[in-house]
This record gives sequence, C-alpha cells and structure tokens, in this order.
Amino acid sequence: MNHRTISRRSFLEKMVITSAATLLSTKILGQTQYGKSKTPSLQDKSVLMVWGGWDGHEPRKCVDIFAPWIEKQGATVTISDTLDIYLNQDLMNSVDLIIQIWTMGTITREQERALLQAVRSGVGIAGWHGGLADSFRQNTEYQFMIGGQWVAHPGGVIDYKVNIVDHNDPVTKGISDFNMRSEQYYMHVDPNVKVLATTTFNGDHADWIDGCVVPVVWKKMYGKGRVFYNSLGHQAVDFNVPEALEITKRGIVWAAESKYGPEEKWVQPAYRD
Repeated sequence: MNHRTISRRSFLEKMVITSAATLLSTKILGQTQYGKSKTPSLQDKSVLMVWGGWDGHEPRKCVDIFAPWIEKQGATVTISDTLDIYLNQDLMNSVDLIIQIWTMGTITREQERALLQAVRSGVGIAGWHGGLADSFRQNTEYQFMIGGQWVAHPGGVIDYKVNIVDHNDPVTKGISDFNMRSEQYYMHVDPNVKVLATTTFNGDHADWIDGCVVPVVWKKMYGKGRVFYNSLGHQAVDFNVPEALEITKRGIVWAAESKYGPEEKWVQPAYRD
C-alpha cells in the first residue's frame, strides 16, 4: 500500500515530554481510561488522512493545509492516497480520526465494510465538500453514515452567504454569518442531523429552489463514531476564508474525540407532527 506516516517528533521524545504532564493532569484534571484529557484536543491522537478521486477538488493541496496543523496540535498523521489503507486492520483499530478527501470514484465492498466498521466502533470521521459527501455515489450505506449526498451546485462558483444557526455548539460558537464565493452545495440530507450552519438559495440559476434552505455544516453519529461534515471547500482557496477554516478545524477536533468524549444528543428531526 502506498502510504506514509508524518511525524516531526520521535516516539522517545514524545514519551519524555508528555509522561510527566500526563501523570499530573490525571491527578488534577481527571482523564478518560485512555489517558487523554477530557478537554477537546488533537494531542496524542492518531489521524488518518485519505485523499484521491477527482483532482478538481485539489485533495492533495487540502492535505497540505490541514496535515501540518494537525501535527502541530500534537497528533500523529498517516497520509494515504489509496483506499486500500482501509484494509489495514491494525491501523484502523488504532486511529482516532479519519479525514477523507475523495470525490467520486469507487470503493470496493471490502474497503467500504472496513471503513464503516471502524466508524461504527468509535473512530471519528470528518471531511468537507465532495471529499466526504460525494465520494461513492453507488454506496447508500456510506451515505447513511455521512448524513447527506451532494446533488447539485446551481450556477457553479457563485457568491452566497453561510448562516450560523447554532451559536452554542463549540464548532460554531462565536462565529458570525459570513460570505463565500464557491460552489453552493444543494444537498440531500438526513433529516435528523444536528445542523450548525445553513445557506439559502435564490432563483437565479434554478427558479424552483428560490428560498430553499439547505444545511452547510452538520454533526451526527454512526454507531459510536462521530461524523462531521462541512460542504465548503470546493478548492483549497476556500479555506482562505477564516470562518470556513476555523469551522473545519473545530469539526476535526470534535470528531477526533469520538472515542473519548461524551456521546452528544444529535437527533434533531426536521419533520414533526
């Protein structure tokens, strides 16, 4: 398999630096059974980034944006450009978070089964735009896990607004509505996801969707695994927008706590009697 592990800290150096702090925080702050702090963090986490598929979404450039930041937060990053990495059972059992950046393409039954099982068992998964919600169009169980599927972006790259609808969730707290120039994703969405941000479509490019409100950012669970999705990120330049970058970073941290943080109430049914 073609993959590599990136780590600027050697194992021994990390052990020396963190062992004393770990013991101290265990006594003072309280820790999970895995020895990681209850404060959301990427420290000492293991993150798998899988990139590929359609190159128009610049998956490699997006890896280059987020991998150095994730590592700087104290995580170990494994980067793979093949879906066969999902068949590495030892790795899949050890990772805390999967970040997938893979638009379109196909996934084998064995690869999909391994990915779904990892998330069901508690591994978090996070991603954005087509890299997570337009990955494998024939795989409905995968779409069930993610919570939505891209179906259109009327007008292509256009100006639109993102509205924060949950001002209390840590992923969006303190962030105001903001403007984007990118693809405005029209999504088919699980009606039970926890929606954090939305966008409203006009009728300029499809008059029958004038006024339709569609989720942009959401959280959900799949089994024991946390799932974070952000429809922004058509190309790497989208992350030059500070709000888009910050929301994605926070979502990554949230999903990485899947094995260690409390299970959140995520069902927010859009349809009620």
